[in-house]
Amino acid sequence: MDLNAYLNKEIRCSCGRTHYASAKAVFIEKDALKRIPGFIQEAGYTHVLLAADPNTWKAAGEKTAELLRQANIQYSCVVLEENEPIPNETAIGRLFTAMPADTDLILGVGSGVINDLCKYVSYRTGIKCMLAATAPSMDGFVSVGAALILNHVKVTVDTHSPEAVFADTEILKEAPMKLIAAGLGDTLGKYTCLLDWKLSRIINDEYYCEEIAQMAETSLKTVRELALSGKVEKRDPEAIASLAEALVMTGIAMAYAGNSRPASGCEHHMSHFWEMKALMNHLYPDLHGAQVGVGLVFALKLYHALAKEEPDFNALKQRTFDRDAWETMIRTYYAEAAPGILELEAKAGKNDLQKRNHRLDVICEHWTEIRELIETELPKTGEMVSVLRSLQAPVTVSELGFPSEWVRETILCAKEVRDRYTMLQLLWDLGLSERYADMADAFEKELSEGHEHA
Repeated sequence: MDLNAYLNKEIRCSCGRTHYASAKAVFIEKDALKRIPGFIQEAGYTHVLLAADPNTWKAAGEKTAELLRQANIQYSCVVLEENEPIPNETAIGRLFTAMPADTDLILGVGSGVINDLCKYVSYRTGIKCMLAATAPSMDGFVSVGAALILNHVKVTVDTHSPEAVFADTEILKEAPMKLIAAGLGDTLGKYTCLLDWKLSRIINDEYYCEEIAQMAETSLKTVRELALSGKVEKRDPEAIASLAEALVMTGIAMAYAGNSRPASGCEHHMSHFWEMKALMNHLYPDLHGAQVGVGLVFALKLYHALAKEEPDFNALKQRTFDRDAWETMIRTYYAEAAPGILELEAKAGKNDLQKRNHRLDVICEHWTEIRELIETELPKTGEMVSVLRSLQAPVTVSELGFPSEWVRETILCAKEVRDRYTMLQLLWDLGLSERYADMADAFEKELSEGHEHA
């Protein structure tokens, strides 16, 4: 796959928009790190800030620093103290305070969190950034947003893309299997997020680009076949490279769309909810992609159940909404993050009854089409459970290290994390949130007892 054909050029699309991904180059190959000094020198940068955590420093930071030294490129280093840093105000401050005044390039060494922190600091300072990737663990390599935890709330903030990404396949395939499995989970999550996007196009007339969606779908199908073949589990170099390419392609799709819609739906909102809850309860979140994989499993279970429903749309439009009870629930489940969630709803009006009833009219008109999309575009839940299990990846909330009672809360509340229409909002529109929260809770127990194809 020639990823560079999609980069640093305007693409006039059949959707009527012009797409652009600002990254200049992506190298996913053996010895990709050796390209870094020449790329930096050709661009004219003179003082590099290397940013890593202890694990990524060992995986690729030391080698990258030595390559810069051999090329007589001046550099400074900041290695965050935590093996798994949190992308919050503290970590952002560490990067800001460690940066010499004459820094003109930030070079992150790592994957998800390191990339997000470097993109954010780069964007805020106007200093360009690049990335030496150490694991195929997430899809934000070349995206134009950074996922951060600010004031206890998981948010995606505007940034710019790294100028270049260097991913040495020999380093990627030696990454801990949990990181590889996380990348697989993040990729497979595109099944439900792309369906969410298609449904929002139908229900809300949201902008949708067939070509962007196809980019993500093509990569998704490739990775699914590799996972089913067992090649990802065996760390096959070509399979790991294909996984990394799929993750980068998803980032390009996000850049083309101008937001994370092609990559993030209900499964991501579940992950964001768990991460916020974990941090507020002094628990350590699991890897983003691992959480997305679990979100995918639950989303598939509920989506397939939804395809069997025959809603009474006239009765649904008569339902009232107890806003006081809803706000009490939000304050209970979101705790310190509740003010931000309440503020978002005040702006978005996701739960406005007039808006809901308009959506119900559209859903009623297209219900047969919606059911057919669910039945034809999503894999079976058991298949995805088996694939994730083959890489020792979690498939339940309790396996993520979180209380199992969070499952019910998730179906009721995770839709409030973003102003984005997904299956979770559709369940609310259809008056199914409570019943499906109970269904998800029961499914958590089934999976925990080993009924993997339930």
